[in-house]
Parts: sequence; C-alpha cells; structure tokens
Amino acid sequence: MPLQPEGSEVSPRAAALLQSALVWDNVFPINLPGDVALGNTWDALERFRGAGVDVVSITLAGDNHNISQAFTLCAWARRQLLERENRLLLVRRVSDIEKARSTHRLGIILHFEGTRCFERDPSVIELFYEIGIRQTLIAFNRQNSAGGGCADAQDPGLTPYGRRLVGEMNRVGMLVDLSHTGHRTSLDAMAVGTKPVLFSHSNAYALCPSFRNLKDDQIRACAETGGVVGVSGSSEYLGDAACSNEALFRHIDYMAEIGGIEHVGLGLDVVFEPEALSEWARGRPDEWPMTRDPAWPGFRYAVPEQLPGLTDLMLQRGYSESHIRKVLGENLLRVCRAAWRDNP
Repeated sequence: MPLQPEGSEVSPRAAALLQSALVWDNVFPINLPGDVALGNTWDALERFRGAGVDVVSITLAGDNHNISQAFTLCAWARRQLLERENRLLLVRRVSDIEKARSTHRLGIILHFEGTRCFERDPSVIELFYEIGIRQTLIAFNRQNSAGGGCADAQDPGLTPYGRRLVGEMNRVGMLVDLSHTGHRTSLDAMAVGTKPVLFSHSNAYALCPSFRNLKDDQIRACAETGGVVGVSGSSEYLGDAACSNEALFRHIDYMAEIGGIEHVGLGLDVVFEPEALSEWARGRPDEWPMTRDPAWPGFRYAVPEQLPGLTDLMLQRGYSESHIRKVLGENLLRVCRAAWRDNP
C-alpha cells in the first residue's frame, strides 16, 4: 500500500496557490518489462488529477527495450489516451498544456528512460518525436552505446555516438534527460549540448549519498544550460523512509541554493505498489547495487496527495508564491518552451 498522504489539512493560502498554479510531475513509470505490477495504471492517474496536478510525464520504454518494443509501447500508450480523451490529453506542444487545463483534463507527456530503443540509429529520434516522445535518458544506471550509467564503477563518459545522439536530440527538440546517467557522461552531455537539459528525477548527493543522486557540479552545470532538476519522491534518494514533505523540501531547498530557484522542479517518480518494484530491483543487482545488502528495506515513495502539504511547507519556510509556482511547474514549462520544436 502507498504511504498515507501528508498534509490533509493545509492553509487556505496554500490550497488557493496549488489550485491556481501550473503543477507538473515529470516522471510516472507506467511500464516495466515483464509482469511487474506497480499499481501505476492509466486509471491511477486520477490520483494526480485529484491532488491538483496538471501535467504528468509517463515513462514508456528505455534501455530494457529494443526499437520494436518501444514502437509497440508508443502505440499502446496512444490507444490508452484515445480511450480516455475526456480525461487525458497527449501533450505535443506547449499550447496543449493550457488546452488540457482549460478543458479540465490531465496533460500527458511521453518519455523514454534510456537510448537502447534507438538501436544506434539517430535518424529514428525524429520519428519518435513525431509520435510524442519529448524527453529521453541517455543511459539507465549502466553503460550503453551512448555513455555511462550512474551504477557503473567507472564511467567512460559520453561516446562519439552519444555526442551524435545529443546533437540530434537538440536538433529535433527532444529533451536530453540525465537522471540515471553517470557523473562524467552527464557533464560531457551538458558540455556538448546546445539546449537546456533535465535531470528528471534526481536528488542531492550532499543530503543523501545515493549512487543515483547529483553532486554539486552536476546541479550547477544543469543550471548553466538553463535546465531543471526534478526532485524525486523515492525513499532511496530522499534518505527518508517516510518520504516526508520535510525531506522533499530539504532537497528542493538545497537544489535552489546550489543551482538557483529557476532550476528546480518535481519528478516524484511515484510507484503505488513499491514492493513489486523492490522485488524486481533485487533481481538486478548490477543496476541497483544497494540491493546487494540483505537488509535493504526496499523502495518507498511520496504520493501525489502530499503536494498540498508540500506547498504549505514551502510557504511556511518563507518561499514566495512566485518561487513556489516555479518549482511546481513553471520552470519545466520554460525548459520545454526552449527545447521543444512544436511551439507554441
């Protein structure tokens, strides 16, 4: 079962702010290979709508899929969206975000976690973009043809193919996402790229020294590109088994201190049945090194219903309403305006 939501009682000011703000969660993993029941169904997206979220970016495929599987999953997602078009709207351009809000629908963005599904052919990136894929991780934990992953003992850096891939993504308008990517590879990608980047769901290494978290030089480099770090709600990266709003705020506040408030967002990466994901990760110790510890307790996650309480906490800690709006969604909107091709 998911954690009980925090902040069921919030101030009228926080409630009004959340209702009027653009609220954007940049990661919701709706698919894993095999029969892994995450509880992350299309109908579970109603929980985001109920919590005041306007836009959610959905993970479809990545380094665990080939090109055929990735196309099949894209077709599946588009069918699911069509069946729910009265509640969900595929976001293909920035103007679709306001369209979703004005028609009381949840805007849905599609993304990949890893570049294996391109099968070393950058020419397919534009086709995936036309289908609706708007951001892609360079690597998922382990090295691939483009570069190193964050779980690699030695990160070789961005490969020549990886440089071509970043260039093509920049040209097409697909955001380069560097969560799960190795430290050196992420810095290389930011150095050669020409557009803002995302770390869609990563937290601060200084607060929680997880292999998945970002060191200060990565946070600063992301800000220098004009990009955004989406703070994750995973216990593993928060350093808090309760996934409390206090822990979420600490990472938001640290990112703002190091990179600037304009470069912080949300990538909660919610998994509604984390026990299934934990069991899956235990079978993949090369990708998830913490699972080698028999005492590892497994993943836990913050849930969308915590967002009112998180908004209230930011107000209590002295954040201005304009700064809170940036964190909740405006920063991600700015990055998409700068990077996507299909604007307005």
